[in-house]
Formats: sequence, structure tokens, C-alpha cells
Amino acid sequence: MLDYFALGLLFFVVIVLFYGIIVIHDIPYEIARQRNHPHQDAIHAAGWVSLFTLHAIWPFLWIWAMLYREDRGWGFGAPKVDLERQLADLQARLQRLEGRRPAGQAEEA
Repeated sequence: MLDYFALGLLFFVVIVLFYGIIVIHDIPYEIARQRNHPHQDAIHAAGWVSLFTLHAIWPFLWIWAMLYREDRGWGFGAPKVDLERQLADLQARLQRLEGRRPAGQAEEA
């Protein structure tokens, strides 16, 4: 009776490990999907490739998925909303400056 219990336990552990590894490899893709990452498909495909490399590239996929956020992009600069506001401010300032041209200067054609 204990032999069958041990065999069943062995199969259970092997199946749980197999599916556990598949779930772990999918973590970077899930992060990318939640962040609306533009390279979701590439991260997912590379995650499957990482299964064959014994997850050697998995940490790089995790970093790649974490770099992007929809509200600030790649995180290397100001948020997109701030840039749009700054552009609108600069355009308004340019319009004001062009309206205050000194007398005697002709517009260039």
C-alpha cells in the first residue's frame, strides 16, 4: 500500500514542478501584459525560449518587462503628459513673442 502512495506522491510532485516551472516562466509576460508593454509578444516568446535555456535569460525578461510603464513610457524622461503640456506652453509663448515684433522689422517671406 505504501508503494502505491509513494508512486502517487512522486507523480504529484513531478506534475506540480512541471506546471510550476511553466507558471514561473510566464511571470515577465504577465507583468508586460498588465503594464500594456509594446513588446508583450516578444517577451512571451522569449519566455518559452528561456525554458530551453534553463531560465538563463529569464531575469533579463523580467527586467525588460519592468522597464516600461504606460504612464511614463520607458522611464528615461518626463512623463508624456508633462511633455505635451510643455509643448503647448512653448507654442503659446512663441505666439506671444511673434506678436511683439519691434517696429521697423519686416516679416520674412
